[in-house]
Amino acid sequence: MAESKNSFADLCGLNTPERLAATAQCVASIRERGLKQVRFVWCDLHGTTRGKTLMAHAVPAALQNGVGMVSTLMLKDTSDRTVYKVFEPGGADELPGFACASNLLLMADPASLKVLPWLPDTGWLQCQPWFDTGLPVELDTRRVLQKALSHLADAGLGMVCGLEVEFHIYRIKDTSPQLDPTQAGWPGLPPAVDMIHPGYNLHSETCLDMSEEALSIVRDTAQALGLPLQSLEIELGPSQIEAVFDATDALTAADNMVLFRNGVRQALRQKGYHATFMCRPPFPHIMSSGWHLHQSLVRLDNGKNAFMRDAPHPGTTAQDARHTLTDLGTHYLAGLLAHAQGMAVLCTPTVNGFGRFRPNALAPQAVLWGKDNRGAMLRVVGQAGDKATRIENRLGEPAANPYLYMATQIYAGLDGVARELLPPVATDTPYGNTAAEQIPGDLGQALAALRADSELCAALGKSFVSYLCRCKQSELDRYNAAEDKDDFQRREYFSRI
Repeated sequence: MAESKNSFADLCGLNTPERLAATAQCVASIRERGLKQVRFVWCDLHGTTRGKTLMAHAVPAALQNGVGMVSTLMLKDTSDRTVYKVFEPGGADELPGFACASNLLLMADPASLKVLPWLPDTGWLQCQPWFDTGLPVELDTRRVLQKALSHLADAGLGMVCGLEVEFHIYRIKDTSPQLDPTQAGWPGLPPAVDMIHPGYNLHSETCLDMSEEALSIVRDTAQALGLPLQSLEIELGPSQIEAVFDATDALTAADNMVLFRNGVRQALRQKGYHATFMCRPPFPHIMSSGWHLHQSLVRLDNGKNAFMRDAPHPGTTAQDARHTLTDLGTHYLAGLLAHAQGMAVLCTPTVNGFGRFRPNALAPQAVLWGKDNRGAMLRVVGQAGDKATRIENRLGEPAANPYLYMATQIYAGLDGVARELLPPVATDTPYGNTAAEQIPGDLGQALAALRADSELCAALGKSFVSYLCRCKQSELDRYNAAEDKDDFQRREYFSRI
C-alpha cells in the first residue's frame, strides 16, 4: 500500500514504516481470507468492548483516517448512562474536547487483526480514540497502562503478567424475560438460566464431563484468537470455572484479558450459554469469582527477572520478603501494600465485587502479604534462584478493567521502590490479624481511599481520577437509591458483564 499523504494517521504521527507495512499486510489478509466485514473495537472504562462494523472495502480508508465515535461513549457509567451533562453550559468543562457529544476518531492497530471464530467472514481490529486535532485521548484506559509502562521502561524495566480468571457459565433456558418488550428496562434483564455443573466438587472430573460442551467453546474460541490459554478448571462454586493463561508482557496480557472476556461471552451466547464475569452472580448459593494477577518485573537489557534473588539475604527467614525477593522486589511489594486501599477501586470496581472479601474464602480481607499464602492479599511465589519468582495480587475481581488494574500495580510498586519502603514480615494468619489495615468494605470506601491517595492520584493524573470517580459515583448513587438492590445487580452486572 502506498503511503497516504495528509491522512489523519499522518496528523497523529502514527504512520511509521512499521505501521504502513502492517497496514498493507492487514488489507491483503482481509482480501485473501475473503472477509466481508471488520469490527473496529475499543475498550471502555469498564472493560467492555464497543465499536463499529465496516464493510471490507471501507477498511483501507479507515486505517488511515479513522472511524468516528461519539465522545459520550467514554462518559458512561455501567448502565450506559452519560455521567456528564455535555449539552449544558460548563457541563464538560472538566473534560476539554467532550462538549456537545463531539466526535472522536478510532485509530486501529493494523497488526491486531483477528478473524472471529464465532462469526463467518468477520475480522476484528483493536482501536484507541483520538481527538480530531491529532492528539490522543488521555482518558483512554489502554493509554493509562501504556504511560505506566513507559515509566517502567525509563527505569530499564518491563512487566510480565500471568492471569488466573474465575467466572461463571450458565445454560440459557429462556430468553423471553430479556427480549420481552413489555419488560424492557435500562439496563435490561438477563436471560433465565440453568447451571452447567452443581459445584462444591473442586476440580471434579465428573463436573468437567458435564461442562465439556461449554468449556470446548471457551477453549476453541481462545485458541482461535491466539490467546495463550494454559488450562480450564472446575472451580468450587456451582457453574464456576477458572481459566489460566501463560505469562506475557503486561500490555499483551491486558489486551488478552479484554479479548478473552468479551469474545467468550459472545461465542458462548451463540451456542445457548450465558457467561458472566460478575464477581457474585445473583443466586443464593454461589462462590465469588476472583482475578488473581501474577506479576514480576524484568530487566529490559537482559530479560532477567528483577524479583528473583540468587540467594536468600543473610540472616533472613522465609517470613522475610528479602529471603525470596530482591531488594527491588521487596520495595515493590511494600509499595503494593502501602497503596492497597487506594488501588482497590481499580482492582474491584463494582458494588458487587466487595462481597467477595470474606474470611476463610480464599479471598483477602486485610492488607497483608504471605509466603505462598492464598488467604493473604499478596502472595509471594517462588524462592531464591527460581526464575518464576513473582507476586500474586488476589485483590481483583474478574470485571476489573485490566489496563487500570495493571497500571495501579506499576505506580504503587514504583512508589515503594522510589521510597525504599520495607514490608512487615509475612502473615500466617490472614484472617485473624485484627490489627492489620483492612481492605475497603464497599465501593464508597474504595472511592474515598483512592481520592485520599495523593501518590496514586498524581501518577494516574488528577483529571483521570476525577473522571473515574465521577463515573463510579454515578453507579454507586443509583445502587444506593435502588429499592430492589438484587434487581439492580441482576440488570447492571449479571446481564452485562
